[in-house]
Amino acid sequence: MRDGDFFSAEYIRKHAGTASLVFTRSMLNKVPAVTAIFWIIKVLATTVGETVADFLNTKLGFGLNGTSIVMGILFLIALGLQLTRRRYVPSIYWLVVVLVSVVGTLITDNLTDNLHVPLETTAIVFSIALAIVFTTWWLRERTLAVHNIETTPRELFYWSAILFTFALGTASGDLLAEKSHFGYALSALIFVSAIGAAALAHFAFKVDGVLTFWIAYILTRPLGASLGDLLSQAKADGGFGLGTTITSAVFLAVILVLVVREQRAASEPKQLRGLGEGV
Repeated sequence: MRDGDFFSAEYIRKHAGTASLVFTRSMLNKVPAVTAIFWIIKVLATTVGETVADFLNTKLGFGLNGTSIVMGILFLIALGLQLTRRRYVPSIYWLVVVLVSVVGTLITDNLTDNLHVPLETTAIVFSIALAIVFTTWWLRERTLAVHNIETTPRELFYWSAILFTFALGTASGDLLAEKSHFGYALSALIFVSAIGAAALAHFAFKVDGVLTFWIAYILTRPLGASLGDLLSQAKADGGFGLGTTITSAVFLAVILVLVVREQRAASEPKQLRGLGEGV
């Protein structure tokens, strides 16, 4: 083959598919397996999102605008780190989840508190935004599955969906707890029951796993928020009165322990893959 053949139209057409495949496989799966530990950390992260936002806003006096700016910058930095990794790194992935839970909470809080948008309206808007993300994702990838996030476009859809699930979950959770006057404990019980119903639909009645996953993912946000408020809010307001400082510290400590466990588990397959490279 002559050197110029590498740039010929015929050569490019012949090898374009192979080049695309190599590029796609240059990244390994970027997300964790959906296990019991996954859901535990997810709920803990959403609870932290609620309590940390309140802690920075009120305890440290950042205010809603200041908290939004600080957490928005931290989230973008963490997301940038996540997008540049070639494989799933538990510490970075779960850092993004914790931060996106805070940012999702703040988006809804800014709309309702600063712009005085009704919770009903925000819930509808975020539902539409999430539907647009899912539709665009499906049209491009022909799947909404979260088990193989191994290309940059798919990962961008994934994090966009997660951001809107947090915002939607915050709006729907606040709507149920505050507007319906159910209180934090009853609201948490309702969301646990709804998640249980989604799990039952999948395992007992074989309802599509992708659908039930995203339903459960949305519902864990208001569940975490309800648990966070139940633990941190004053007893006079229906909580246990632990405060945002203690609640945030305890939940962050548990998340740290579980993520370290995940990090160690993730390092073992990596070592094994290294031994088998080139075979």
